[in-house]
Amino acid sequence: MFKPDGIIPAMVTPFNEEGEVNEAVLRRLVGNMIEAGCHGIFVLGSNGEFFSLTEEEKLRIATIAVDEANGRVPVYAGTGGNSTKETIELTKNMEKIGVTAVSVITPYFVKLTQDELKNHFELIAEAVEIPIILYNIPGMTGNPISPATVKELAKIPNIVAIKDSSGNFDIVLKCLEAQSEDFTVLVGTDSLILPTLMAGGGGAIAATANFLPKVVVSIYDKWKSGDLEGAELEQRKLRAIRNAFQKGTLPSVLKEALNAIGMEVGPPRLPVKPLTEKAKQEVNEIVKSYIDSGEFNSTFYTKV
Repeated sequence: MFKPDGIIPAMVTPFNEEGEVNEAVLRRLVGNMIEAGCHGIFVLGSNGEFFSLTEEEKLRIATIAVDEANGRVPVYAGTGGNSTKETIELTKNMEKIGVTAVSVITPYFVKLTQDELKNHFELIAEAVEIPIILYNIPGMTGNPISPATVKELAKIPNIVAIKDSSGNFDIVLKCLEAQSEDFTVLVGTDSLILPTLMAGGGGAIAATANFLPKVVVSIYDKWKSGDLEGAELEQRKLRAIRNAFQKGTLPSVLKEALNAIGMEVGPPRLPVKPLTEKAKQEVNEIVKSYIDSGEFNSTFYTKV
């Protein structure tokens, strides 16, 4: 069974001025991620605004990503929804498109027991053959997957990983107890990429890789080669952009940063509003500091 690893960008969804999916920019973004050395691409996650996309849009985005990747790297897609039936149907359709693996967020709004969550994921796994990544982001969903539940679900052959975005390194460490040849732990909190790798994790699904793909890949590559000091240096480079995320609602800051460097991903989709002028100026100053310091590789993006 497929086992994910390395740096996988949690890609934003580009929109044009009419608020529709911008295929040309999406293809350009996929190509840049691959050229930068990323080990896969991930569409339809939290930063991809899955919560505001129609099923038709989701399938189109995944189809474009699979086509543009053209077998060069694995393609991951988010398929989680609030009902088990809905998630199974979307996952089956992603399987037909040719997506490599799916990420399934826990249901949200209704508070579920661990038994209900376990049953939800078990039924999805039984209904499909595609590899499944559990997605734990309790701050957004209100439904944490406990490490004990992770251990049970890790025994299912096509549940191959967990993406933990709890922001709690203790949770990551407990999830690592379930790691095996057939199951891996990926971190979704970009400040914890190197600590997770050092603890034995397989990699990260990282939003900052939209903006600094080579830097994020370098964390992994330098750690892999034994250059811990170099990996720590690369990890620290993410701090400014990560801290800037607090200046707006997800993914408005990341989209503004990309727009500022010529990757015209457009605005977030309502109800998420673009940044205020003050916040926009502050983000642009941070972007400029990356460019001026040489930490930003302008080979991949050109201001137009």
